[in-house]
Amino acid sequence: MKKFIAGNWKMNGSLAANEKLVHELLDRVGRPSCDVAVCVPCPYLSQLQSLLGDQRLIALGAQNVSQHESGAYTGDVSAAMLREFGVRYAIVGHSERRQHQAETDTNVAIKAKRALEAGITPIVCVGETQRERDEGLTDYIVRRQLAAVVHLVGPCISEIVLAYEPVWAIGTGKTATPEQAQQVHAILRKQLQAATEKAHTIRILYGGSMNASNAATLMTQPDIDGGLIGGASLKADDFLAIIGAAK
Repeated sequence: MKKFIAGNWKMNGSLAANEKLVHELLDRVGRPSCDVAVCVPCPYLSQLQSLLGDQRLIALGAQNVSQHESGAYTGDVSAAMLREFGVRYAIVGHSERRQHQAETDTNVAIKAKRALEAGITPIVCVGETQRERDEGLTDYIVRRQLAAVVHLVGPCISEIVLAYEPVWAIGTGKTATPEQAQQVHAILRKQLQAATEKAHTIRILYGGSMNASNAATLMTQPDIDGGLIGGASLKADDFLAIIGAAK
């Protein structure tokens, strides 16, 4: 199974900076042995669609999708709208949205379903806070978050990408050890195996401060199939180094 490296630009970027970064990535990425995507803020989807063009080395992703198909939901962006911009992936359930926008497990599951219905692959994020880890609740939290999606999408669960992102390791400089990350990835894989015979085809990414220096070690673990990359995806050298480590 090919590994997958997805960049999450979060609320960063500008027209000039985006153009410079994408040109540098395309010029230097070569023929990566993994799949690659960049998930960008919605205002830049049109620009990125144009910059990425018809090439197949780097796919376009969004950072969110509405749980509604259409209608009076000011500020929302539907899966059908994303699809018109050539979006192939959409992040759902990122911990920052769970925290700051009060998204629930049910919200996340509905968003994953909407994405799948539009032919977009959802990158479903799960993960525990530092307090939950300290209280020994990691397994319960990630299984509960994934269970909501499994319940709603049913057999289509084999079409998602899953990302384990320990909340305590996002933007903090902390990173789970390879052993800590693998332990949770193995729990998630086992849960997927109970839901579908195709569990071995579902990629589970690690999303907690993966960077150029730790990517290779993390991705040697048997159930870590790539990374959901935050800050490092905004720096061509770092992002390309992570892509190169995904062999």
